[in-house]
Order: sequence, then structure tokens, then C-alpha cells
Amino acid sequence: MDRRLLVLAVGMFAIGTDSFVIAGILPEVTQSLGVSIAVAGQMVTVYALSFAVLSPVIAAAAAHWPRKRLLLAGLAVFVIGNLVTAIAPTIEWVLASRFVAGLGAAMFSPTATATAASLVPAEKRARALAIVVAGLSGATALGSPLGTFIGGLGDWRATMWFVTVVGAVATIGVYVLLPAVPPLPAVSLRARLGPLKDIRVALTLLTTLVAYSGFFAVYTYLGVTFDRATGGRPEVLAALLLLWGIAATAGNLAAGYFTDRFGNRMIVNGSLAIAVANFALMPWSSADLWSSALALVVWGICGWGLLVPQQHRLISLSPASASLLLGLNSAALYVGVSAAGLIGAAGITVLERHQLGLIGGLFVGVAFVIAQVANWQIRKGSEIELGLATP
Repeated sequence: MDRRLLVLAVGMFAIGTDSFVIAGILPEVTQSLGVSIAVAGQMVTVYALSFAVLSPVIAAAAAHWPRKRLLLAGLAVFVIGNLVTAIAPTIEWVLASRFVAGLGAAMFSPTATATAASLVPAEKRARALAIVVAGLSGATALGSPLGTFIGGLGDWRATMWFVTVVGAVATIGVYVLLPAVPPLPAVSLRARLGPLKDIRVALTLLTTLVAYSGFFAVYTYLGVTFDRATGGRPEVLAALLLLWGIAATAGNLAAGYFTDRFGNRMIVNGSLAIAVANFALMPWSSADLWSSALALVVWGICGWGLLVPQQHRLISLSPASASLLLGLNSAALYVGVSAAGLIGAAGITVLERHQLGLIGGLFVGVAFVIAQVANWQIRKGSEIELGLATP
């Protein structure tokens, strides 16, 4: 494996672990700092919103920076943010440090994916993206469970030290192994923001937002949705989550290979269509352990298999604005994940908890429709560029 891509994946692993591990240590945070679970839960919200809001801002404002410098700066800020979280004496310091960590993640994540795409030939672009994004999906399979386990051995601060160390290792790796990557060509801010007016870009970003709102609406409440299969046993639930994370990593890597071979349209359509059917069957599949395991494998493959072809599509639409568009895609992903908690809560109040998959399937189905409109607009744009159609 290309070691340049590997060190970028390690950085994404740190950022993904930081995103997903907090949920597993919230009880310890509440006891340690003497706050309610709702207040401690804002650690997740502040980090996600900081990442979502600042990703496109940093991508546009720092477009003239050499890529390696921006990657190292992002990891340094990320490490400092987590270091402060690990030693913070009060919840106010914790929340402030979560904002700083989110800023570092916003500097690193879209830059890492754009850099990965620039390091390889165009025909291998999706596979390069998949390797880097595998760090993010791999965090759900390994980083989050391992961080939670470390917190159980010591306390929640040990978990944050673990994330800090992983971030520091990624920083050293990028410094030593990544070659100098020049900044993007000099383009005015207005020109760089131009793709945002492109309906094809807007529809692609909206597909990401709506799809991940559906995917994570069920994930947030996985324990109660799959309680018939787990029998309320946390070790069974943990095993299902591990299986989901492994499938997510496999789906992400497979999506990179198949996107390079067949194009992004087929993979986007296939991932969303299969996911809709899978979520529609969840009221029944979640009743049994083995069918639940199968449902989670399909969910992990399709859910994380969507991200790479979406990124590939955005880069193909506007290569010069890759960092900005990938930053916006990251923002759409995190806004969707943030909204998923509210969507899932509303779904449980409207439907019986075991039917929450229907709500998730509804959102993924809407994302599928949006993706078809995006496909039509992209095809229309290509025909105009070739002179086969008029605007």
C-alpha cells in the first residue's frame, strides 16, 4: 500500500475515533465533571458543528497554502484540542477544546482526501480516496471500541490521551513520509466558490446530507431498535457494532475499486437502492440475531460505500475546487449525522421503536431520488460540453 496514503488514513482514523468514541465515555464524563448527560453530550455536538461549519471555510481560505503545511497545521491543532480535553478541569474547558479539535479536523480531513486524489493517476483516484476514507470507517470498527475499552480500564481522560497519541503519530507520519504537495493554482475566491452555483454540485451535496441523515437515524438508537436480537446484552450489541464497522471498512475499500472500474454513478445508485430495501426490511430483520447481523453488514457496506463515489463525483465536476467541495461534502455528512439524532427521536415517538428502519429507509429513498436528478443534470451537462445538446 502507498505509504503516503497510509499516513493520511491514520490521520483520518484519529479524527473518526474522536467523532465516534465520545458516546462510549459520556457516563464517565458526567460523573467526573458533575454535569448531566445532556450537557456532556454537547461534546459530540460542538465537535461535529465545528467540523461541519469550518471545513468549507478553511478549504476556501487556505487554498493557497501548500497541502503538506495545511495537513500538519490541522493535525497540530487537532492534537492540541484533544490534549486540552484530556486535562480540562471543567465542562467549559472541555467544550472549548472540542471546538478546537473540530477546527483541526476541518483543516485536515478535506485536505487529506483532495491530496490523496492528486497523488495518483485519474484512473486510480477512487481507490486512493477509499484508502484514506478507510481510516474514517475503520475508526468505527476499531478506534471507537478500543477507545471505549481504554476508558473502561482507566477513565475517560485515558481515552482522550489515546486519541491525542494517534493524532501525534499521524503528524509525525505526514511530516516524514508525505512529499511536498504544492498549493492549488492561484484562483480568485469568487472563481473558487463558483461551483457552488452548479446545480450538479448542489444535488450531489444534498444527496450526502439526506442519505446520512437516514443512515445514522437508526445508528443513534441501535440499542433499542435491535434489542430483540441482543436480548439487552451489551456484549452482543458491541459485537454487532464491531461487525457493522468491519463491513463499513470493507464496503468503503470495495467502493474505491468499483468506482474506478465502473464510474461513480453505478456505485451511488447501487448503494442507495440496496440500502433502501435493507432499511425497509429492518422491522422484521432486527427481530433475530442472524438476520440482524446480515442487515448490519449490508448497512455498513452500503452506508460507507456511498462516500467515495460521492467524493469522486465532486472532484470530477470541478477538479480545481476539490478541497472546497470535499470540505462541503464533509460538512454535509456531519450535518446529516447531527440531524439524525433528532430524526431518530422523532421517529421513535411516531412509530414503534423497532420500525425506525422505515424512517431511515424513507430518507435514504429521498436521497436516491435526488441522486437520480443529479445523474440527469450531470449527463445533460456532459452533452452540452460535447455540443450534443443546448443549455
